[in-house]
Amino acid sequence: MSDSTQPASPDPIVRSGEDAPRIRPKKSAKQQFASATLVLEACLVLFATMAAHALRRNEAGWPEWMDVPSATTVWVIGGTLMVALLVLSRTLDSTGGYVAGSLVQVPVLATGIAIPLMLLVGAIFVVMWIASLVLGSRIDRERAEYDAAHPETAPNVA
Repeated sequence: MSDSTQPASPDPIVRSGEDAPRIRPKKSAKQQFASATLVLEACLVLFATMAAHALRRNEAGWPEWMDVPSATTVWVIGGTLMVALLVLSRTLDSTGGYVAGSLVQVPVLATGIAIPLMLLVGAIFVVMWIASLVLGSRIDRERAEYDAAHPETAPNVA
């Protein structure tokens, strides 16, 4: 049986004073979208590396003008690109991280030299990268405008 004589606990958002809980600031949408895109792109590079490794066994799978690379070459190139994408996904705190993320799109597209379908899939990820930057910036701007118009619900960051 519950005791109905106890007052209900106050809503934590309407309390004021020093003991009021802090409203957590939202993470940047641009950073979240771009980071997710780079992580997904790292997964794409892993699968493309596995495909390139499997295609090594069939010389017809490679362009005629290109020598079939060794397994070590395939995995070093794919692994380096994958690690670069994962590291960059965690360094998007500054403008340099976004520039590096944009530059790393070029080698992802260049994998289309060995695996032609990667040109299409890489182009899709380039579009996703651009969309994450544009839409993420728009969401962040709209959040800032809302917070400026409604300071009572804005994160009270000290």
